[in-house]
Amino acid sequence: MQTSNYVGRFAPSPTGPLHFGSLLTAFASYCDAKANGGEWLIRIEDTDIPRIAKGSTSDILACLDAFALHSDRPIIYQSQRLDIYQDVIAQLKQQHLVYACQCSRKILGSNHIYQGTCRHLNLEFEKQAIRLKVDDQLICFDDRLQGRQCSNLQQDLGDFILQRRDGIVSYQLAVVVDDALQHVTDVVRGADLLDNTARQIWLGQQLNYPKLSYLHLPLAMNVHGQKLSKQNLAQALDFSNAPYYLANIAQVLGQLPLDIDHPEQMLKQAVSQWQVEKITQSTQLDGVFT
Repeated sequence: MQTSNYVGRFAPSPTGPLHFGSLLTAFASYCDAKANGGEWLIRIEDTDIPRIAKGSTSDILACLDAFALHSDRPIIYQSQRLDIYQDVIAQLKQQHLVYACQCSRKILGSNHIYQGTCRHLNLEFEKQAIRLKVDDQLICFDDRLQGRQCSNLQQDLGDFILQRRDGIVSYQLAVVVDDALQHVTDVVRGADLLDNTARQIWLGQQLNYPKLSYLHLPLAMNVHGQKLSKQNLAQALDFSNAPYYLANIAQVLGQLPLDIDHPEQMLKQAVSQWQVEKITQSTQLDGVFT
């Protein structure tokens, strides 16, 4: 294995304990980084204060430690980086790339495409949402697993929010800024975030950030056909069964079998056997998971 400039990351939100689906993402992103001779980072995405579950951050970090998934750099917490995000918003304001929006959900109703209602009103930014302007153009990228993906943000979504009216910065803003500042090169995450990628590419372009490589993994689904998530009450991981979880995840990702051993040894074996092309080229995994 040769060293490279590859930098990957796992960035959970502390809204509850890790479950099988989130461990799958952590495992895959770790293996991909290490198989490419790169670094693997842990970042806690905790800007959405109202949704944070008490004790979740420590639970997540304890879980990752139990599975021998250790960050190669000090862990960063987005809640400690709010000044950085405000500096970026100030930069976008100066470039006239954003505007204040007074539209409430009630005003917008069920329309999923923002029609630019406030784009030319020149509202004051105080206590208003902040939207990023998008153009009528196609944004495309080649996902390493899902293939060619294209989206016209103006037609599919409209100008999108970077900061809510309550002052909370959006996931889109924080993730793009932190990926750039941490020199992340490769993003390995679940296919539920596939439709976020065009927004993040567009924002990165406005800020002249380097391009990233993307790999969106198929999702583990529950018995109701929903992706495993904290909102859908996915079961928390049992640390005592760590070796069996790792062996199962390798199997469902189409990798060669892992010998049941200490998690650290299993991860070394998983990295040495890692083959992205063995993962099913789908947005969902076959089977039912808990």
